[in-house]
Amino acid sequence: MNIAGIKYYDIADGEGVRTAMYVSGCRRHCPGCHNQVAWDFNYGEPFTSELQDKILKSLEPWYIAGLSVLGGEPFELENAVELVPFLKRVRKSIWIYTGYMYEEIQKSALAKLADVIVDGAFLLEQRDAGLAFRGSRNQRIIRRYHS
Repeated sequence: MNIAGIKYYDIADGEGVRTAMYVSGCRRHCPGCHNQVAWDFNYGEPFTSELQDKILKSLEPWYIAGLSVLGGEPFELENAVELVPFLKRVRKSIWIYTGYMYEEIQKSALAKLADVIVDGAFLLEQRDAGLAFRGSRNQRIIRRYHS
């Protein structure tokens, strides 16, 4: 798996100050996607153990609320198999953005690790820059409660 980019101290991709990690690889190719470079599975840098440790270290300060995982598409199989063991190491809030509908992925191991899932394909005709934490009106913010 490759990482297309990382934003430290991000406030746009979830509640509070967060680390936002953009995975590479997406087959959905939504028209108007703001991150088309991340469609390529080979784009960016390898998700090495050193990079994973750096990301985990970025989550340590008290004022960092958690990790947001975006794409590309985190639920592409190639990405999900590497994200699951990594996200099990995260001890703060996890937000995952996906083009899939929650009902399609809710039983997956990756979805079960998320506290919040922002679902739904970006739809250019429903674009709304005034929405918090999403790009189009069809997308939902789904809070998961762990038992």
